[in-house]
Amino acid sequence: EGTFHIFNQAISSWDFLFYGALVICFTLGISLFLFHKVKSLRAHQSMLNVSEVIYQTCRTYLLQQGKFLLMLFAFVALIMSYYFLALQGKSIGTLFFVLSFSIIGMGGSYAVAWYGIRINTYANSRTAFASLRGKPWNVVNIPLRAGMSVGLFLISLELVMMVSILLFVPRDIVGICFLGFAIGESLGASVLRIAGGIFTKIADIGSDLMKVVLKVKEDDPRNPGVIADCTGDNAGDSVGPTADGFETYGVTGVALITFISLAIKDPTIQAQLIVWIFGMRFLMDLCSGISYFINDAISKATYKGLKFFDFEKPLIRLIWIAAILSISTSFFMSYLLVGDLNNDPTLWWKLAGIISCGTIAAVLIPEFTKIFTSSKSLHVNEIVTASREGGPSLNILSGIVAGNFGAFWTGLLIVGLMTIAYLISGLGLVNTLGPHATIFAFGLVAFGFLCMGPVTIAVDSYGPVTDNAQSIFELSQIEQIDGIKEEIENDFGFTPDFELGKHYLEANDSAGNTFKATAKPVLIGTAVVGSTTMIFSIILLLESVGMLNVSLTSAPILLGLIT
Repeated sequence: EGTFHIFNQAISSWDFLFYGALVICFTLGISLFLFHKVKSLRAHQSMLNVSEVIYQTCRTYLLQQGKFLLMLFAFVALIMSYYFLALQGKSIGTLFFVLSFSIIGMGGSYAVAWYGIRINTYANSRTAFASLRGKPWNVVNIPLRAGMSVGLFLISLELVMMVSILLFVPRDIVGICFLGFAIGESLGASVLRIAGGIFTKIADIGSDLMKVVLKVKEDDPRNPGVIADCTGDNAGDSVGPTADGFETYGVTGVALITFISLAIKDPTIQAQLIVWIFGMRFLMDLCSGISYFINDAISKATYKGLKFFDFEKPLIRLIWIAAILSISTSFFMSYLLVGDLNNDPTLWWKLAGIISCGTIAAVLIPEFTKIFTSSKSLHVNEIVTASREGGPSLNILSGIVAGNFGAFWTGLLIVGLMTIAYLISGLGLVNTLGPHATIFAFGLVAFGFLCMGPVTIAVDSYGPVTDNAQSIFELSQIEQIDGIKEEIENDFGFTPDFELGKHYLEANDSAGNTFKATAKPVLIGTAVVGSTTMIFSIILLLESVGMLNVSLTSAPILLGLIT
């Protein structure tokens, strides 16, 4: 409970969260609008047919994963039932709520994974066909639009689910429902992330073996491994990151809420900080959607009429626009909601500054990663030189060196920004947040990582679309169709340029690979930094109840945190 005064207007916590959820429903609508825009684009039937084959294979993969998830959940549910009923003496009703929200969390991870694969397999054929028009911005915009749709859908669905728990679930079981939700989405994400990563590597290597042994092109229609490779691109670089992002976004929020409940004794401050966290998430999700449309307008004006430009620039511009909007929003929302919290007039900018450290990390990590992964980087060119002059052994060594340097500088960046957050937390935050303000600051850094969640997922999902588009171009054999130029001129109103289209798709695939690499350390960094808050929450819980005397009320919380 609590009341906020925004622009001299009083609003209750419940109303604020409810209206915020309506804003998130609007961003969910933006996601579905972008989905419709991609689906409504036209493409040649030969490309649509290949795209449909890829989707049906992806669908088979997801159905198999769904069956495995259900079997795994049944096993986990038995363990949870024994724990709550036999060991803790909880009621059947409590167990029902935990299991129900575990299913909801797991279903959320599975749903965003399916959504990502569905829009990606619409976008891949549309991107391949757009390359024939000689307008490179369309080749970039279609996979970017698809990725933004996935990102907004993921974060919006997550927020709607979590706010619904806060608003409509009885207060005495809200905590246990959150933990059940976290357990479910973690279970779904772990299966989809690990299985997708393994699937894509096996399929990719299998396709490459056909290419090497039988001397066929990588995307030759005679290579039966190509479809599995295309499916693996989606399984490893769409299903895995989206399910993982859904889980990370939710569990980090649960960790922060748990820490606030355990470390801060004043219930009024607890309530205001929890509402503040959700308020920040509402506006930053909206800002990510707005950043896409701003970047779209700038890019259309900049690249109109151009035949060639750097395909990486629109992507990195989107990240910077989202970062600027997110940082501005964090200071604005903090001033509105916690500007007078506990009579501390400086608290708002300190909290916003700590969150901004995470947001800055989310924008600088791609810049650092590009140095080692971009096709124009010196490290990549060194590996090319090593391949030409030194053979496989020198190629491998050059790759290891570049990878180690990339990890080192990214890690150093994260440590540096966490140090800044630590120093800010020492400027009197203990007066409001208690003696563990530093640990809470680390959790806020992880929260800052996630502020640009939709954009991070968008640039990550860009990769499988561009990779598939190149394969679809070859698999469709569109160049060999009799009278294809005349057919395209009559049906679509332009003369196709196949050679230029191949160049666009190659350059776009390079940009997609680069930004697949940039998104991974952001998501991994979030989990690593956020885990400090979660682990310390366990320590606080053990301190409060005693190592050997865990009460019936706190035991489920401990189970959820450990899970």
